Amino acid sequence: MSALDILTSDTTDLRFPSGFRWGTATAAYQIEGAATEDGRTPSIWDTFSRTPGKVHNGDTGDVAADHYHRMPEDVALMRRLGVTDYRFSIAWPRVQQTGRGPAVQKGLDFYRRLVDELLNAGIRPVATLYHWDLPQELENAGGWPQRETAQCFAEYAGIMADALGDRVGTWTTLNEPWCAAFLGYGNGVHAPGRTSHLDSLRAAHHFNLAHGWAVRALREALPDTSEVSLTLNLHALRPLTPSADDLDAVRRIDAVGNRIFLDPVFHGRLPDDLIRDTAAITDWSFVRDGDLAAASTPIDSLGINYYSPTVVAAGECESPSPWAGAERHVRFLPAPGPRTAMDWPVDAGGLYELLTRLRDDLPGVPLLVTENGAAYHDYSDPSGRVHDPERVSYLHSHLTALHRAIEAGTDVRGYFLWSLLDNFEWAYGYSRRFGIVHVDFASQRRTPKESADWYAQVIARNAVEGRQEG
Repeated sequence: MSALDILTSDTTDLRFPSGFRWGTATAAYQIEGAATEDGRTPSIWDTFSRTPGKVHNGDTGDVAADHYHRMPEDVALMRRLGVTDYRFSIAWPRVQQTGRGPAVQKGLDFYRRLVDELLNAGIRPVATLYHWDLPQELENAGGWPQRETAQCFAEYAGIMADALGDRVGTWTTLNEPWCAAFLGYGNGVHAPGRTSHLDSLRAAHHFNLAHGWAVRALREALPDTSEVSLTLNLHALRPLTPSADDLDAVRRIDAVGNRIFLDPVFHGRLPDDLIRDTAAITDWSFVRDGDLAAASTPIDSLGINYYSPTVVAAGECESPSPWAGAERHVRFLPAPGPRTAMDWPVDAGGLYELLTRLRDDLPGVPLLVTENGAAYHDYSDPSGRVHDPERVSYLHSHLTALHRAIEAGTDVRGYFLWSLLDNFEWAYGYSRRFGIVHVDFASQRRTPKESADWYAQVIARNAVEGRQEG
């Protein structure tokens, strides 16, 4: 059976709610290229990717998928897919060279053109203010472990709201602050490449503070009808066994992986067990009066990025670890089942578990699945087609799990597939392909994969075929 045969098999449609938002997502540094054009200055990822040994094959985002020059072509691809929404990120150093001061008009003009192109195509723009590309000058001044970076971010949010607020109805402050804090400052596998548990915890707090201050800046500048959100890559955690020690391992990782953001943003507090678990690293004295109140400034929805579950048990994990001391008590184990090219397990049940947990923990908070997808080693066949049945199977199983969560009473308003295009996949460079559109990086030719055709039909029908999850 081919991937598209799923559409014609004798199955029952699983229909999504009327008005469900079907989108795709990208990030600026991963697709834009034009790294030195029109006033753009280096970000921490420009610096990191140029550091020998940090990125596979020495790849950089200098050209990436050349979206900066090919944006109308890419919007046309989305229009043919039929997506209702497009989630993109704004490159901070493209619109504010040092992270401070006046905006770069040519940078703003690019995003104005993008938004106009989307609206003309009938696609709602969903703008993310930060997808990891901190201006290098702010990192030189201390980066996210420093409080001033949060202040600069709030000012940047106001600049973007003034520039695009009349046309962008949905704003996301941060994308995956856990990765930016703990992979960037904790174990150094992401930019800026620091290895300090203290810096990672300070960065996490300042991300929460930056989010809250940015929400306030956006609210001041945007129409009342605008939606303000935050996107987290929450960990779907499973204990290896039901033993007390393994359950405590889950608690520890939940504190430093999930509740370190959820509790400040939604409850205005830090988890007590997180403070106890990290006492050997910090006393959290960098948290000032009023910070947690600012972090909990109300938002309209929460975005969730999910790819695979995390299995933990009592023990010790290998170092260097991003987990801020929890690695002394926790080891991580591979989940069973098929794997993607990232060596991540394919397990849609984790998405269901995560969404229904949030239904119970955050009643009344609308959710969006803002990233979900899979990397495989795709290639064009002699006819020019790109067959990716594994990705179709992955997407099908996860949309089935998403539908099941909605049926179980979870308020999920939309789904954004990661990603529209093959791109620069961070430390993996160009060796991993997440796109539903194949990019030949030598010629920049775009070729929709079989998964793009499948997703277009799902969108057109507002339904996925009912069968057992993979």
